[in-house]
Amino acid sequence: MKKIVLILLMAFYAYGGFTQVVTPTIEGKFGVDADAQSNIFIASSNPCSDCDDWWYDQMLTGGSSLFVIDTTGASDIVAGYLANPAATANVPFYRKMRYPAFYQTGERTLIDAIFVRDYHGTDQTAFVDGSNKNGDSPDNWRGDTKNILAKNDILDVYCHLRRQGPNGNTSDPLWLFGAVAVEGTTGDRYFDFEMYQTDIFYTRGTTRFTGYGPDAGHTSWVFDGSGNITQAGDIIFAANYSGGSLSDIEARIWVNRNALLSTPATFDWTGTFDGATPGAQYGYAGIQPKFGDPFYYGTENSGPTWGGPFRVARANNSIVTQYAAGQFMEFAVNLTALGLNPTSLMGTTPCGIPFSKVMVKTRSSTSFTSELKDFIAPFDLFLPPTADLAADVPVFCGATGISNIWVTDPYSTSRYSWQTADGHIVTSDTDSTSITVDSPGTYIVVQTLDNGCPIFSTDTAVITYDPSCTVLTSNRISLNGVLNNGLASLDWSVTANNTVKYFTIEKSFDGVHFTYAGKVEAANTSSTFSKYQSTDELFGIKAANVYYRIKINGASGEVLYSKTVKLSLSTNGFSAVTVVPNPVNNFMQINIASNTDKEVQVLIYDVTGKLMRTTNTHVQKGYSTIKMNGFESWARGVYTIKVLSGNEIFVNRMLLTK
Repeated sequence: MKKIVLILLMAFYAYGGFTQVVTPTIEGKFGVDADAQSNIFIASSNPCSDCDDWWYDQMLTGGSSLFVIDTTGASDIVAGYLANPAATANVPFYRKMRYPAFYQTGERTLIDAIFVRDYHGTDQTAFVDGSNKNGDSPDNWRGDTKNILAKNDILDVYCHLRRQGPNGNTSDPLWLFGAVAVEGTTGDRYFDFEMYQTDIFYTRGTTRFTGYGPDAGHTSWVFDGSGNITQAGDIIFAANYSGGSLSDIEARIWVNRNALLSTPATFDWTGTFDGATPGAQYGYAGIQPKFGDPFYYGTENSGPTWGGPFRVARANNSIVTQYAAGQFMEFAVNLTALGLNPTSLMGTTPCGIPFSKVMVKTRSSTSFTSELKDFIAPFDLFLPPTADLAADVPVFCGATGISNIWVTDPYSTSRYSWQTADGHIVTSDTDSTSITVDSPGTYIVVQTLDNGCPIFSTDTAVITYDPSCTVLTSNRISLNGVLNNGLASLDWSVTANNTVKYFTIEKSFDGVHFTYAGKVEAANTSSTFSKYQSTDELFGIKAANVYYRIKINGASGEVLYSKTVKLSLSTNGFSAVTVVPNPVNNFMQINIASNTDKEVQVLIYDVTGKLMRTTNTHVQKGYSTIKMNGFESWARGVYTIKVLSGNEIFVNRMLLTK
């Protein structure tokens, strides 16, 4: 068990004289002590019974300490390392938080956490030599496979966001914790945690970044005349470790240079500003707390410390159990003290966080604009599953009846509520994961992550009525689907095959409007139970999802519909249109990531299929935003958005609530 030698050194913040803690400490009920193990603080003889950490404890103290990273598969990964380290040690992987997002327990709200193991040695996600630097647009960054200096070579990265306090709301301080392990154990080390508003992505095959923000490659913070934040943007925390400890952490946000003339309401400018060039209009500006409170804490391990259940893979492919002295650096940032609490950014909500993607980079020197070296490709932080609905009876045939609608992937900490403008919900409790309905109509579920939170996602189930059909009451149909290499594989079974004439496959890209997708004749009609299979090609389709249902056509003209199955095309490498905000009141923007400059056409249809609006525009390579408003006269409900460019088709939906 390692012991951390206390280095009694206090550092002053470079821009305002703020005292910072650079010795082992406990902040937000989390051990910031350059140790990755819960229940340990400073020394094995001095455990902490109520402070958390990254990995599980090895000391049973009877306390209430938690560990936040999922350890699933650790024994298998270690076994693979030991059996063939040359083939397995340089394979990246990640693990998310072992609790659901926004898990509350013991005066803690665990928002999310992640552990990422990077390439090392011959690194496949490294910046090429040249002018890559903070302040550039990611469009100008280039990655490649190369050997990295030991002090710049990232081995592991940790990131965790939580609130600490008894209320589970915005009055509790918001904390960001981070840790980096690098190959080198000597010399000064410099790294950045950069947080993005957009879905930035790195593709190794092209060595390029896409999905970056619209303001010179980033998303800028915007202020009103009183200094209040009206739009959150990208953030970076630039850390410098030297002399065996943390030297300083600089907090910066991406802004238009003109914003420096305003006086922010929740923090102060430090006077630093760096963009791509000395005269750049956009760049990263330094910020600091208004009231002189410390906002960062951190240290590095002065002796060997346990590397966690996945062990430590070194650049030479050796597998060890401990981080060497000086190899593991840990820090904490009090986002509330720094003025970046979502209470002041996005309204009073315990659920808002001011970023969605995180990227970790190393620099060549203490200078903020020094050359960038290694990086871990942008990863998601805080991405619970969105609501996804299914109905056992999507079509009432000949007469109305009962249909059960449910959330297929309910998230344990989310709240779900139901509404309909033209149907009828039989279930008395509409705040649940399922409802029963007895009327055709559009049924909408709204997902929030906790009480008082804004809408996180919505999904819609449409129950229709076909007066010309009669139900095959004695039959039962079960449908399943999977996506594989551009083909949708559908499998279904029926319990009264002898009454079937043929099957019609119906397909939709919005879950509302279904079209003919194929026909399968009934076989072995002398038997009752039978199974069927069919495939449907989806090559070139750029919708976010595809929906299928099976229609049974009986020998006497009766009809029966299967439930609807939804397949996510994003798992097949397709992109999707992002509509924000959604639901929509009177304004929305469509965010499009594109590999080339191109002309696009945006079409919006109502629930009946009527074309409501057409817009033609040009999008640039990278990340573009199409802003739309003027929905005051439109009826409330669900609309389908199609974005066309050549043979590419993107489909999404918006919910107009006004």
